[in-house]
Amino acid sequence: MYQSPIHACAEAPRLDMPGLLEVLARNSARPRYAFMVLNLIAKVAGPGGSAGPTVQREGRAVSIRDWLCDALMPMGHREPKRVALASRIREELARAAALPDDPAAAVIAIDSEIRERLRASGKTNVSRAVSDLVRAGLIVRHYQGYCVDHHNRGGQRQAVYTLTPIARQLLRDESPAQVSDSRPARFAR
Repeated sequence: MYQSPIHACAEAPRLDMPGLLEVLARNSARPRYAFMVLNLIAKVAGPGGSAGPTVQREGRAVSIRDWLCDALMPMGHREPKRVALASRIREELARAAALPDDPAAAVIAIDSEIRERLRASGKTNVSRAVSDLVRAGLIVRHYQGYCVDHHNRGGQRQAVYTLTPIARQLLRDESPAQVSDSRPARFAR
C-alpha cells in the first residue's frame, strides 16, 4: 500500500477536514478508528499538543494508552463477541469457583474481567492506530520513563503522543499563528 504522509512544513498545502480523512484513508486500514484515536488525543493534549504519559481520570493518573482503551471501549458494547466473552468468563469463573453467589457481585466480577481482557486487546488496537497516525504525519510518538532506550520494549516507559501542527490546527480549532507559537494558549497573541 502506498502511504503518503503529510509534512508539517510551511510549504505544505493547507489541509482541511476532508483532506485529513483522505490522508487517514490512505494510511490506515481502519481510518474511522484512527480518527477517533486522533480526536481523543487532541482533546487531552496540553497547550503544546502533547498528551501523556498519563491522563488524570477520577483523581488518579492513568497511562494514555489505558485511557484511550477505556474511552473507546463503549464502541464495541453491542458487539456479539463481547456477549460471547461475557458468557465465557461467567463459565470460567464458575468452574474456578470464583463467581460470587450474589448476582450483583457476580455482574461486577464479570464486568471487571471483561474490562481487563478488552483493555489488553485494546492496547494493541490503539498502538496500531497510533502507528498509522505517525505514518500519516499527524502524530509524533516518543517515550518517557525509566530506561527509554532499553532493548526490551517494556522497559518501564510510557508513550507520549504529540500532535503535529497541521493536526493541532484541524482538531483543536487553532489559527495558524497559535499553532506556530509554542507558548500556552493563554499567552498566545
